[in-house]
Amino acid sequence: MKYRSYLLIAATVLFAACSGNQKPVDLTGQSNNSKSAGKYEFGTVSEKALSSSANLPGQLVPFNEVNLFPKVNGFVKQLFVDRGSVVKRGQLLMILEAPEMESQLQAASSRYIQAQENAEASKEKYQRLKEAAREPGSVSPLDLDNANSKMKADLAMAQSEHSNVEAVRTMQGYLRIYAPFDGMIVQRNVSPGALVAPGKETDQPMLIIQDINKMRLTVYIPEDYIDKIDLSQPVKFIFNAMPGQEYTAKISRSANALGSMRQEAVEIDVINQGGKLKPGMYAEVKIPMVSGAKSLLVPNSSIVRSTEKEYVVTVRKGKAKLVNIKEGLGSNDATEVFGDLKPNDKILLHASDEIKQGDNIQ
Repeated sequence: MKYRSYLLIAATVLFAACSGNQKPVDLTGQSNNSKSAGKYEFGTVSEKALSSSANLPGQLVPFNEVNLFPKVNGFVKQLFVDRGSVVKRGQLLMILEAPEMESQLQAASSRYIQAQENAEASKEKYQRLKEAAREPGSVSPLDLDNANSKMKADLAMAQSEHSNVEAVRTMQGYLRIYAPFDGMIVQRNVSPGALVAPGKETDQPMLIIQDINKMRLTVYIPEDYIDKIDLSQPVKFIFNAMPGQEYTAKISRSANALGSMRQEAVEIDVINQGGKLKPGMYAEVKIPMVSGAKSLLVPNSSIVRSTEKEYVVTVRKGKAKLVNIKEGLGSNDATEVFGDLKPNDKILLHASDEIKQGDNIQ
């Protein structure tokens, strides 16, 4: 009996609900509209000074570096230096020997002596004919001219042979290898008795000498920063191998041209006090920005990165336009970009590669 009462009450409530003026609410449609309205989030391109300086990597290289190759064929006779040897300009580093050069010098000297004797004999003969020609009819003018020509020819031959002797002596001088500047031997690739010969730059040198008393800190400035960096101001840098020790110097020289990587090379002269700095060390260089230089910034979430390119999606007249960019300096919430963008351009936040060029963006 009690169970029937419960059924009666439930039926009454159901009948009242169906017969009321209220209609069911379409929650599904409302959810879709809300999702469509909030499908895209938008931001803008801002323009402001991102930083007062640009942090760029640099590398130390020797101020001077030379690969020493032989100029003539020979054997290494004596070697006076090794890797790590500190040398002075003009110091004898090694002596080569080439026995055939001694024979060449003797042969050239013999030819020179013979040519010199012939020149002296021709000169004396011409002088005698010239003296005899003072008597009218004693010497014909033709004989005198021939003697004069013979004297000049023999003198020229003697001078030629003398030049040959000097050339051989010069070649012999190449057997002694001297240091071209003050520096340190950083590589030695030969030993006494080794056969050496002139080669190309791609061949292995006998010795490599570097001047590390003063070094060059080479920094490559990307093309997009060239007009924003003040090269006349002092720069600060620290070496990764020597944290906590900051250096200050001025830029010594600039290439004034872009290399194959679209970068301009600048150099900073660094005095290597105490020999603590080594070629190849990397540094972090802070180069001041030009006063008032501004950059275009976009939110980090607006950048789409793919394997082929980086881009942002701008919205122009309700259509999506994909703009290729290059990233610059970055912060926690924004990134400096370079591309076909202007301040206050409307861009899409949280964009993805599913959005194509020309898609409707509302």
